[in-house]
This record gives sequence, C-alpha cells and structure tokens, in this order.
Amino acid sequence: MLAIKISNPNDPSAYSIIEELSQNLYERFGSDGKNSFTEWEYNNPKYLFVVAELNDEIVGCGAIRPLSDKTGEVKRMFAKYPRKSIGQSILSFLEAKAKELGYEELVLETRVKNKEGCSFYMNSNYIKTPNYGKYIGRLDAVCFQKLL
Repeated sequence: MLAIKISNPNDPSAYSIIEELSQNLYERFGSDGKNSFTEWEYNNPKYLFVVAELNDEIVGCGAIRPLSDKTGEVKRMFAKYPRKSIGQSILSFLEAKAKELGYEELVLETRVKNKEGCSFYMNSNYIKTPNYGKYIGRLDAVCFQKLL
C-alpha cells in the first residue's frame, strides 16, 4: 500500500529520490532543476517535504515552500512509476497539508516541454497563470495555480 510520509530532504532515502528526479529532469530537459530547490528552511513549519513509499521502496516525492503567508509553491514533484496514482497521492497530501498550514493557494512552475506534467496539473484542477518570480519572461516555463 502506498504511504505518503513527511520527511527531510537531507534524509538518505529522500536524497536518493531527489537525485533520481534530478537525473530524470536532466535527461528529459537538459537541466536537473536543483537550483530551484536550494533555499530550504528546515526549522520553518511552512516548508513541507514528503516521500511516497510503496513496499519499503521510496517511489516519489514532493514539497511545498512559502512564497507568502497565504501562497505556497509546489516543488520537486516526482513519481518513479508513471500512471500508478503516486503523483496524485503526493499532490493530494500536499494540498491537504497546505490548507492545514494556512495556505490559500498553491502555485508551481514546470517546463513547457513537460507535456505530461502540464496535463497532470490541469487534470488536478490547476489553471495556467502568468509566470511569477524568476519565471517571468522565461518562454520555456509555464506556471499554474490552484485556490485551496
């Protein structure tokens, strides 16, 4: 049975799945995305990192970090095995926890080339929104938002 667990990105099992995500991104898009996940505040409860575990194997991860008191940013979403509801389980868990943490909306960025990711977020009721922050003016980026 799939279990979503709150973790620490520096935990060895979490580190392993983050590295797998980074390699996957590099192979697919030419960039590993690590530079977008460097400012992590371990003692701030508004930062949340989770792993998905299936049969003692870490099979996915996801995170939220604050952009403001009411807006969280979804980061490092990854499911090792596509189309097994791992990503949806992670995202649903993050959304529920985001509400508990006082977030009113979640935003995220992915690559325009990431057609699977774009479809996944739109099927999860995220809507395209103008690019925000460091993604403004980046033609390779597409941003989404969801009100909670």
